[in-house]
Amino acid sequence: MCAMFSFDRYAPVDESLFTTEPCITRYPDPVLTHKDVPYRSALTFNAGVLKKDSKYIMVFRNDIGDFDKQILEGTNLGLAFSDDGIKWNVEPEPCFAMADDEIMRVYDPRISYMDGQYILCFAVDTKHGVCGGIAVSQDLKHFEVKHISVPENRNMVLFPEKINGNYVRLERPMPVYSRNAHRFDMWLSESPDLEFWGRSKLVLAVEDVPYCNDKIGPGAPPVKTDKGWLCIFHSVDVDLSRGKHGWEDAWRKRYVIGLALLDLNDPSKVIGMSKKPLMVPEGYWEMEQGYRTNALFPCGMLMEDDGKTVRIYYSAGDSVVRMATANVDDLLALCTEPRK
Repeated sequence: MCAMFSFDRYAPVDESLFTTEPCITRYPDPVLTHKDVPYRSALTFNAGVLKKDSKYIMVFRNDIGDFDKQILEGTNLGLAFSDDGIKWNVEPEPCFAMADDEIMRVYDPRISYMDGQYILCFAVDTKHGVCGGIAVSQDLKHFEVKHISVPENRNMVLFPEKINGNYVRLERPMPVYSRNAHRFDMWLSESPDLEFWGRSKLVLAVEDVPYCNDKIGPGAPPVKTDKGWLCIFHSVDVDLSRGKHGWEDAWRKRYVIGLALLDLNDPSKVIGMSKKPLMVPEGYWEMEQGYRTNALFPCGMLMEDDGKTVRIYYSAGDSVVRMATANVDDLLALCTEPRK
Protein backbone atom coordinates (compact mmCIF):
# COMPACT_ATOMS: atom_id res chain seq x y z
CA MET A 1 0.00 0.00 0.00
CA CYS A 2 1.28 3.48 -0.85
CA ALA A 3 2.28 5.70 2.07
CA MET A 4 -0.02 8.68 2.56
CA PHE A 5 1.30 12.08 3.58
CA SER A 6 -0.60 14.30 5.97
CA PHE A 7 -0.56 18.07 5.56
CA ASP A 8 -2.38 21.01 7.03
CA ARG A 9 -3.54 21.82 3.52
CA TYR A 10 -3.74 25.57 3.76
CA ALA A 11 -1.58 26.37 6.76
CA PRO A 12 -1.20 30.15 7.15
CA VAL A 13 1.91 31.71 5.62
CA ASP A 14 4.01 34.43 7.21
CA GLU A 15 2.69 37.67 5.69
CA SER A 16 5.88 39.52 6.60
CA LEU A 17 7.65 37.61 3.82
CA PHE A 18 5.50 39.11 1.08
CA THR A 19 7.44 42.12 -0.16
CA THR A 20 9.19 42.58 -3.51
CA GLU A 21 12.97 42.52 -3.26
CA PRO A 22 14.56 46.00 -3.55
CA CYS A 23 16.80 44.87 -6.43
CA ILE A 24 13.73 44.59 -8.71
CA THR A 25 12.83 47.55 -10.95
CA ARG A 26 9.45 47.30 -12.68
CA TYR A 27 8.84 48.95 -16.02
CA PRO A 28 5.91 51.26 -15.17
CA ASP A 29 3.43 50.12 -17.82
CA PRO A 30 2.56 46.75 -19.35
CA VAL A 31 4.58 45.88 -22.43
CA LEU A 32 1.67 44.00 -24.03
CA THR A 33 -2.12 44.25 -23.61
CA HIS A 34 -5.14 43.14 -25.64
CA LYS A 35 -5.20 46.59 -27.21
CA ASP A 36 -1.90 45.81 -28.99
CA VAL A 37 -3.34 42.76 -30.79
CA PRO A 38 -4.73 43.31 -34.33
CA TYR A 39 -7.20 40.40 -34.06
CA ARG A 40 -9.80 39.49 -31.44
CA SER A 41 -8.28 39.62 -27.98
CA ALA A 42 -9.42 39.99 -24.38
CA LEU A 43 -6.36 38.84 -22.40
CA THR A 44 -2.67 38.66 -23.38
CA PHE A 45 -0.45 36.94 -20.84
CA ASN A 46 1.86 34.01 -19.94
CA ALA A 47 4.23 34.85 -22.79
CA GLY A 48 7.52 33.19 -23.62
CA VAL A 49 10.26 35.67 -24.57
CA LEU A 50 13.54 35.08 -26.38
CA LYS A 51 16.32 37.32 -27.67
CA LYS A 52 17.98 36.24 -30.91
CA ASP A 53 20.17 38.24 -33.28
CA SER A 54 19.50 41.46 -31.32
CA LYS A 55 15.75 41.02 -31.81
CA TYR A 56 13.30 40.21 -29.04
CA ILE A 57 10.71 37.53 -29.84
CA MET A 58 7.53 36.91 -27.87
CA VAL A 59 4.98 34.12 -28.16
CA PHE A 60 2.00 34.98 -25.98
CA ARG A 61 -1.25 33.43 -24.86
CA ASN A 62 -4.17 35.24 -26.42
CA ASP A 63 -7.57 34.63 -24.87
CA ILE A 64 -10.21 35.55 -27.43
CA GLY A 65 -13.17 37.63 -26.29
CA ASP A 66 -14.08 41.04 -24.93
CA PHE A 67 -12.17 42.52 -21.99
CA ASP A 68 -14.72 45.23 -21.19
CA LYS A 69 -17.66 42.79 -21.24
CA GLN A 70 -15.62 40.13 -19.43
CA ILE A 71 -16.32 37.52 -22.11
CA LEU A 72 -13.89 34.71 -23.03
CA GLU A 73 -14.47 32.49 -26.07
CA GLY A 74 -11.24 30.61 -26.81
CA THR A 75 -7.44 30.70 -26.91
CA ASN A 76 -4.66 30.87 -29.49
CA LEU A 77 -0.98 31.85 -29.46
CA GLY A 78 0.21 35.18 -30.82
CA LEU A 79 3.64 36.23 -32.08
CA ALA A 80 5.34 39.62 -31.59
CA PHE A 81 8.74 41.19 -32.27
CA SER A 82 10.58 44.09 -30.65
CA ASP A 83 13.83 46.00 -31.06
CA ASP A 84 14.02 47.03 -27.41
CA GLY A 85 11.93 44.43 -25.56
CA ILE A 86 9.40 47.08 -24.51
CA LYS A 87 7.52 48.22 -27.61
CA TRP A 88 6.14 45.18 -29.43
CA ASN A 89 4.75 44.71 -32.91
CA VAL A 90 2.22 41.90 -33.02
CA GLU A 91 1.97 39.82 -36.20
CA PRO A 92 -1.37 40.14 -38.03
CA GLU A 93 -2.46 36.53 -37.37
CA PRO A 94 -2.03 34.04 -34.51
CA CYS A 95 0.98 31.76 -34.95
CA PHE A 96 -0.17 28.48 -33.41
CA ALA A 97 -3.31 26.63 -32.31
CA MET A 98 -4.39 23.01 -31.96
CA ALA A 99 -7.84 21.44 -31.80
CA ASP A 100 -9.33 18.04 -32.68
CA ASP A 101 -11.64 15.47 -31.17
CA GLU A 102 -9.35 15.16 -28.13
CA ILE A 103 -7.49 18.49 -27.90
CA MET A 104 -9.47 21.57 -26.95
CA ARG A 105 -6.76 24.26 -26.89
CA VAL A 106 -3.08 25.11 -26.39
CA TYR A 107 -1.89 27.92 -24.14
CA ASP A 108 0.88 29.25 -21.83
CA PRO A 109 3.83 29.10 -24.29
CA ARG A 110 7.54 29.19 -23.45
CA ILE A 111 10.16 29.60 -26.15
CA SER A 112 13.80 28.52 -26.60
CA TYR A 113 16.25 28.38 -29.49
CA MET A 114 18.65 25.44 -29.86
CA ASP A 115 20.15 23.37 -32.66
CA GLY A 116 19.05 25.87 -35.31
CA GLN A 117 15.37 25.72 -34.42
CA TYR A 118 12.82 27.39 -32.20
CA ILE A 119 11.41 25.10 -29.54
CA LEU A 120 8.00 25.87 -28.12
CA CYS A 121 6.71 24.40 -24.86
CA PHE A 122 3.00 24.81 -24.12
CA ALA A 123 0.06 23.45 -22.16
CA VAL A 124 -2.64 21.38 -23.85
CA ASP A 125 -6.18 21.01 -22.55
CA THR A 126 -7.57 17.63 -23.57
CA LYS A 127 -10.75 15.75 -22.73
CA HIS A 128 -8.67 13.57 -20.42
CA GLY A 129 -6.75 16.29 -18.59
CA VAL A 130 -4.05 18.87 -19.12
CA CYS A 131 -0.82 17.80 -20.86
CA GLY A 132 2.47 19.41 -21.74
CA GLY A 133 3.45 19.80 -25.37
CA ILE A 134 6.65 20.52 -27.30
CA ALA A 135 6.84 21.70 -30.92
CA VAL A 136 9.70 22.87 -33.15
CA SER A 137 9.78 25.46 -35.92
CA GLN A 138 12.25 27.06 -38.29
CA ASP A 139 10.21 30.20 -38.91
CA LEU A 140 7.65 30.48 -36.05
CA LYS A 141 4.93 29.98 -38.66
CA HIS A 142 5.04 26.25 -39.29
CA PHE A 143 5.33 23.94 -36.28
CA GLU A 144 6.03 20.23 -35.91
CA VAL A 145 4.67 18.76 -32.68
CA LYS A 146 7.34 16.49 -31.19
CA HIS A 147 5.80 15.51 -27.88
CA ILE A 148 2.56 15.51 -25.91
CA SER A 149 2.84 14.23 -22.34
CA VAL A 150 0.33 12.10 -20.52
CA PRO A 151 -2.03 13.94 -18.16
CA GLU A 152 -1.55 15.63 -15.73
CA ASN A 153 1.52 17.75 -16.45
CA ARG A 154 2.18 21.34 -17.48
CA ASN A 155 4.37 24.46 -17.09
CA MET A 156 7.21 22.86 -19.05
CA VAL A 157 10.30 24.98 -19.74
CA LEU A 158 13.55 23.96 -21.43
CA PHE A 159 17.03 24.78 -20.28
CA PRO A 160 18.62 26.89 -23.05
CA GLU A 161 21.32 24.31 -23.81
CA LYS A 162 21.80 20.57 -23.56
CA ILE A 163 23.21 19.30 -20.27
CA ASN A 164 25.34 16.14 -20.34
CA GLY A 165 24.18 15.57 -23.91
CA ASN A 166 20.44 15.71 -23.24
CA TYR A 167 17.66 18.23 -23.46
CA VAL A 168 16.43 19.05 -19.96
CA ARG A 169 13.08 20.46 -18.93
CA LEU A 170 11.48 21.62 -15.72
CA GLU A 171 7.82 20.72 -15.27
CA ARG A 172 4.96 20.57 -12.79
CA PRO A 173 3.14 17.24 -12.59
CA MET A 174 -0.28 17.46 -10.96
CA PRO A 175 -0.88 14.27 -8.90
CA VAL A 176 -4.19 14.02 -7.07
CA TYR A 177 -3.22 11.15 -4.75
CA SER A 178 -0.88 11.09 -1.73
CA ARG A 179 -0.24 14.86 -1.46
CA ASN A 180 -3.77 16.28 -1.46
CA ALA A 181 -5.45 17.80 -4.50
CA HIS A 182 -3.24 20.92 -4.65
CA ARG A 183 0.23 19.95 -3.50
CA PHE A 184 2.15 20.27 -6.75
CA ASP A 185 5.95 20.40 -6.93
CA MET A 186 8.65 21.17 -9.50
CA TRP A 187 10.29 18.24 -11.30
CA LEU A 188 12.93 17.71 -14.00
CA SER A 189 13.08 15.31 -16.94
CA GLU A 190 15.63 14.59 -19.69
CA SER A 191 15.39 13.64 -23.36
CA PRO A 192 17.83 12.75 -26.15
CA ASP A 193 15.52 14.03 -28.89
CA LEU A 194 12.64 16.16 -27.47
CA GLU A 195 10.27 13.23 -28.07
CA PHE A 196 11.07 10.64 -25.41
CA TRP A 197 11.39 11.88 -21.84
CA GLY A 198 12.55 10.19 -18.66
CA ARG A 199 15.07 10.20 -15.78
CA SER A 200 12.55 12.32 -13.89
CA LYS A 201 13.58 13.79 -10.54
CA LEU A 202 12.02 16.01 -7.91
CA VAL A 203 13.70 19.43 -7.87
CA LEU A 204 11.77 21.54 -5.36
CA ALA A 205 8.79 20.68 -3.16
CA VAL A 206 6.09 22.92 -1.71
CA GLU A 207 7.30 22.35 1.83
CA ASP A 208 10.76 23.66 0.84
CA VAL A 209 9.29 27.11 0.08
CA PRO A 210 8.49 29.14 3.24
CA TYR A 211 5.90 31.34 1.52
CA CYS A 212 3.90 28.57 -0.18
CA ASN A 213 1.05 26.36 1.00
CA ASP A 214 -0.44 25.18 -2.30
CA LYS A 215 1.78 24.65 -5.35
CA ILE A 216 4.96 25.67 -7.12
CA GLY A 217 6.22 25.22 -10.66
CA PRO A 218 8.71 26.48 -13.23
CA GLY A 219 8.27 29.86 -14.84
CA ALA A 220 10.85 30.54 -17.56
CA PRO A 221 13.89 28.89 -19.14
CA PRO A 222 16.70 29.30 -16.58
CA VAL A 223 19.58 31.72 -17.08
CA LYS A 224 23.13 30.33 -16.93
CA THR A 225 25.66 32.02 -14.62
CA ASP A 226 29.07 30.95 -13.39
CA LYS A 227 27.51 30.05 -10.03
CA GLY A 228 24.62 27.98 -11.36
CA TRP A 229 21.34 28.17 -13.22
CA LEU A 230 19.13 31.03 -12.07
CA CYS A 231 15.59 29.71 -12.01
CA ILE A 232 12.42 31.73 -11.42
CA PHE A 233 9.31 29.85 -10.41
CA HIS A 234 5.69 30.53 -9.50
CA SER A 235 4.54 29.94 -5.94
CA VAL A 236 0.96 29.90 -4.74
CA ASP A 237 -0.57 30.37 -1.31
CA VAL A 238 -4.27 30.03 -0.54
CA ASP A 239 -6.30 31.92 2.02
CA LEU A 240 -9.92 30.78 2.11
CA SER A 241 -10.99 34.15 3.53
CA ARG A 242 -9.99 36.01 0.35
CA GLY A 243 -12.87 37.32 -1.69
CA LYS A 244 -13.23 38.88 -5.11
CA HIS A 245 -9.97 39.52 -6.96
CA GLY A 246 -10.91 39.96 -10.59
CA TRP A 247 -13.82 38.78 -12.70
CA GLU A 248 -14.84 35.82 -10.55
CA ASP A 249 -16.89 35.97 -7.35
CA ALA A 250 -13.89 34.73 -5.34
CA TRP A 251 -10.20 34.24 -6.09
CA ARG A 252 -8.47 32.83 -3.02
CA LYS A 253 -5.00 32.27 -4.46
CA ARG A 254 -1.99 34.59 -4.51
CA TYR A 255 0.69 33.94 -7.13
CA VAL A 256 4.18 35.28 -6.44
CA ILE A 257 7.56 34.83 -8.14
CA GLY A 258 10.28 32.81 -6.42
CA LEU A 259 13.98 32.44 -7.19
CA ALA A 260 16.30 29.44 -6.92
CA LEU A 261 19.82 28.50 -8.01
CA LEU A 262 20.37 25.09 -9.58
CA ASP A 263 23.61 23.16 -10.05
CA LEU A 264 25.17 23.67 -13.48
CA ASN A 265 25.89 20.00 -14.15
CA ASP A 266 22.99 18.47 -12.25
CA PRO A 267 20.13 20.98 -12.27
CA SER A 268 17.96 18.64 -10.20
CA LYS A 269 20.05 19.89 -7.25
CA VAL A 270 18.95 23.15 -5.63
CA ILE A 271 22.10 24.86 -4.33
CA GLY A 272 20.43 28.08 -3.21
CA MET A 273 17.04 29.72 -2.87
CA SER A 274 15.69 33.07 -1.77
CA LYS A 275 13.78 32.54 1.47
CA LYS A 276 11.17 35.14 0.49
CA PRO A 277 9.52 35.96 -2.83
CA LEU A 278 11.43 37.83 -5.48
CA MET A 279 8.27 39.66 -6.54
CA VAL A 280 4.76 39.97 -5.12
CA PRO A 281 1.66 41.65 -6.61
CA GLU A 282 1.62 45.43 -6.18
CA GLY A 283 -0.20 48.43 -7.64
CA TYR A 284 -2.97 48.94 -10.16
CA TRP A 285 -1.85 46.52 -12.90
CA GLU A 286 -1.31 43.67 -10.50
CA MET A 287 -3.92 44.22 -7.78
CA GLU A 288 -6.84 46.11 -9.35
CA GLN A 289 -7.32 45.26 -13.03
CA GLY A 290 -7.42 41.89 -14.74
CA TYR A 291 -9.15 38.54 -14.97
CA ARG A 292 -7.55 37.26 -11.74
CA THR A 293 -5.73 39.88 -9.72
CA ASN A 294 -3.26 39.26 -6.88
CA ALA A 295 -1.42 37.04 -9.36
CA LEU A 296 2.04 37.26 -10.94
CA PHE A 297 3.29 34.52 -13.25
CA PRO A 298 6.91 34.51 -14.50
CA CYS A 299 7.28 33.43 -18.11
CA GLY A 300 10.51 34.91 -19.52
CA MET A 301 13.99 35.61 -18.17
CA LEU A 302 16.84 36.94 -20.31
CA MET A 303 20.42 37.99 -19.67
CA GLU A 304 21.13 41.22 -21.50
CA ASP A 305 24.23 41.71 -23.66
CA ASP A 306 26.03 43.57 -20.85
CA GLY A 307 26.15 40.30 -18.87
CA LYS A 308 24.83 42.12 -15.81
CA THR A 309 21.17 42.93 -16.39
CA VAL A 310 18.45 40.30 -16.20
CA ARG A 311 15.05 40.99 -17.69
CA ILE A 312 12.03 39.23 -16.23
CA TYR A 313 8.80 39.08 -18.21
CA TYR A 314 5.72 38.15 -16.24
CA SER A 315 1.92 38.14 -16.37
CA ALA A 316 -0.09 40.43 -14.13
CA GLY A 317 -3.71 39.71 -13.32
CA ASP A 318 -3.83 36.98 -16.00
CA SER A 319 -4.39 39.81 -18.46
CA VAL A 320 -1.23 41.74 -19.42
CA VAL A 321 2.51 41.16 -19.87
CA ARG A 322 4.85 43.22 -17.73
CA MET A 323 8.64 43.48 -17.49
CA ALA A 324 11.12 44.06 -14.67
CA THR A 325 14.91 44.20 -14.44
CA ALA A 326 17.53 43.29 -11.85
CA ASN A 327 21.29 42.99 -11.57
CA VAL A 328 22.42 39.37 -11.87
CA ASP A 329 24.77 39.70 -8.89
CA ASP A 330 21.88 40.86 -6.71
CA LEU A 331 19.81 37.86 -7.79
CA LEU A 332 22.66 35.47 -7.07
CA ALA A 333 23.17 37.07 -3.66
CA LEU A 334 19.54 36.39 -2.76
CA CYS A 335 20.16 32.70 -3.37
CA THR A 336 23.58 32.38 -1.78
CA GLU A 337 23.91 34.84 1.09
CA PRO A 338 22.43 34.07 4.53
CA ARG A 339 19.30 36.02 5.31
CA LYS A 340 19.47 38.37 8.31
